Formats: sequence, C-alpha cells, structure tokens
Amino acid sequence: MMNVQGKRGRPRNVETHKSILSASYDLLLEEGFKAVTVDKIAERAKVSKATIYKWWPNKAAVIMEGFLNAASARLPVPDTGSTFQDILIHATSLTRFLTSREGNIIKELIGEGQLDSNLAMEYRARFFQPRRLQAKELFEKGIQRGDLKENLDVELGIDLVYGPIFYRLLVTGDQLDDSYMRDLVTNAFEGIRST
Repeated sequence: MMNVQGKRGRPRNVETHKSILSASYDLLLEEGFKAVTVDKIAERAKVSKATIYKWWPNKAAVIMEGFLNAASARLPVPDTGSTFQDILIHATSLTRFLTSREGNIIKELIGEGQLDSNLAMEYRARFFQPRRLQAKELFEKGIQRGDLKENLDVELGIDLVYGPIFYRLLVTGDQLDDSYMRDLVTNAFEGIRST
C-alpha cells in the first residue's frame, strides 16, 4: 500500500509528523543547520530516530520540510489583475521573507549546501524551484494579458527580476527593502513589458 508520500509502508501519523517538523524547525532557529542532528530532532519530538528515517532520507530533507512548512504561508502568489503589481508583490514578499529572522536560515542553508550536496538538492528542489515556478506562472500570465512582450524569454525575465535579490542577499549585503524592490521591478519592466 502506498502512502501520500509515495513510499511503501504505513501512512504517517499526522500528529507525529507535525511534531517532527515543528521540532526540526525550532531547532533550526535555535541552533542553526550544522548543530541540528536527527538525534536532537527525535528527542525534541519524542519519537525514535527510526521513525524519522522511515519518512525522510536524511537530516537535510526533514529540516527543509519543517522550514518550508513554516514558511509557505508567508509567500502567497498574488493575482491583482496587474502583471507589474503581481510580480512586485511576489518579489517583495520573497525579499521580506529572505531578510527576516526565518529567512536568514536560507543564507545558512545555501552556505552549507556548498559542502553538502544533499542539502543543496533539497533547498533547490523544495524552496527555490517552487518559487521560480510561481514567478514563471506570473510572467506567462503577463504575456497572455499582453502586459509583457509576446516573445519574452521568461526564464531570462525571471533572472532579471529575482537575480539581483540574491546578489544583494549573498554577495554585496546591500539594502533589500520595499523601495529597492519597486525600483528593481520598475526598471526590469522597462525591458520586458509590451510596447
């Protein structure tokens, strides 16, 4: 019998699952990724390590799921009827999250991911790819509305808007605020909007 995660075996107990995710997230905030262990998660959640390994392949997977579970409500996908507003809201919400206490964890995970390929695979697949897919849908909707160039390279457009966020976040450390985001999206739209 297959459970909702597509793995064989008994389905996850919802309360136990929540307890493990909550424990992993709390420990991540308290101690940072490097200090969190499956032993600590199991102890905090009052479960066995075997239970955790039955549902997740490694520490990175359970921590990323706990982190994303807590973060997903803070990153809504807007639908205002205006492509400019939708992309501005989406990019600004992401920036606000990335510069929050919880979002600072992403910087730590990216740094750790340079040495831990499992972690890098997890945060790319579970955090960045879904955000990029959301942005792609906003851009494609903008093309359909006639707000953006019909022949726009959507992937390049996404890089144009979202790339500078990560450049400032990870490289320069320059200010990332709502004013910068408005300027960034306004300038990006000069090149991608339909004429």
